[in-house]
Amino acid sequence: MIDELIADAERRMTKSVESTRHEFNTVRTGRASAALLDRVNVDYYGQATPVKQLATLNVPEPRMLTVQPFDPSSLEAIEKAILESDLGLMPANDGKLIRLPIPSLTEERRKELVRVVRQLAEDGRVSIRNVRRDVISDLKELARDGDIGDDDERRAEERVQKLTDGFVATVDGLLKKKEEEILEV
Repeated sequence: MIDELIADAERRMTKSVESTRHEFNTVRTGRASAALLDRVNVDYYGQATPVKQLATLNVPEPRMLTVQPFDPSSLEAIEKAILESDLGLMPANDGKLIRLPIPSLTEERRKELVRVVRQLAEDGRVSIRNVRRDVISDLKELARDGDIGDDDERRAEERVQKLTDGFVATVDGLLKKKEEEILEV
């Protein structure tokens, strides 16, 4: 019973870390990455559709992204969606392909992105701690019902705390790496 709770906690904490890692990938750094366009949705025949479902995304150079639509008639809609996004990119359309030059980040923009990334990391840590809270409350309930003893409860809480500390440390490591990537000139 305790092992099942801890296994479930580990699975949920892993999902939190993966979600945080995915959010970090959508934050722009000085390099081009197809993940930058993950949050951009295009109004395609009245439906909000992710760019990656409408086009091939390539990174031909470190500071260049290309977007090649499967349907050439969607080119303008994709270009408009990129312009309206919060990415600050200026698309160049040649009729078949959209080129997105990735400009160098200013010092002020770098600091702003670091703040954004720190907030994303904090959100990840909070979700991990929420999992810990849920599991500990389940353990207390089991102890209250007499299904497990106080010693077992205490040992299980220590295991959950160690698990939590490990996953929080993972998020902190991801944050440190992303901050270095953003601040790299």
